[in-house]
Amino acid sequence: MALVLMAAGQTPVAAQTRGPLVLAAASLQEALNDAADRWAAKGHARPVLSFAASSALARQVEAGARADLFASADEEWMQYLQGKGLLRAGTRARLTENRLVLIAPAASKVTLGIRRGFPLARALGNGRLAMADPAAVPAGRYGREALISLGVWNGVAGRVAAAENVRAALALVERGAAPLGIVYATDARASKGVRVVGVFPAGSHPPITYPVALLKASAHREADAFRRFLISREGRAILARRGFGGR
Repeated sequence: MALVLMAAGQTPVAAQTRGPLVLAAASLQEALNDAADRWAAKGHARPVLSFAASSALARQVEAGARADLFASADEEWMQYLQGKGLLRAGTRARLTENRLVLIAPAASKVTLGIRRGFPLARALGNGRLAMADPAAVPAGRYGREALISLGVWNGVAGRVAAAENVRAALALVERGAAPLGIVYATDARASKGVRVVGVFPAGSHPPITYPVALLKASAHREADAFRRFLISREGRAILARRGFGGR
């Protein structure tokens, strides 16, 4: 929040000496930093990136944060802003896709096959299941829907360690504070402290798609150019190198 408020307090002239302010889902950290570096290498001012849960960022936009672009980890929070009239018409586009995985600390020996009725509660032992908040955060909602689909949600619903975003859930497993967690495949790939126990079947949850759009309040002259770069073949190739993309 501090970054967004600081940027909102800048004058129009000062705002143009920096790159556009991008509010992005926490899972996009490495990929968007790569993209911002590439954009800067082309001679542009490097975009300012602010990462958090898509839900938190959407609420910031609704509250008047003067950002330029929003990249969400699901369509619902983008649709929420569109419904409020806060997106620039014609700029909403699909950015990339992801997968959902079950993780454990790197040293863990647990094995589980992810299928209907799999013994997730038993595998937790006395521990808790790390997830982004299932009530609001996209990664948590996808995770809850997958567990409901597989018939195991009721057995673990009372044992969820709900984190503010997917990277906070990842950190709980990295530290050994939770024996298992549900994150995106790209989060697990970015961490040396966890290993993937299994990948959730694609049909167990809605497709994990990331939309991006220009915010209606944006006045940055390069904001839409950076958006178009992100959805270009070059931009998507940058994301793909971090594990994003189609199934």
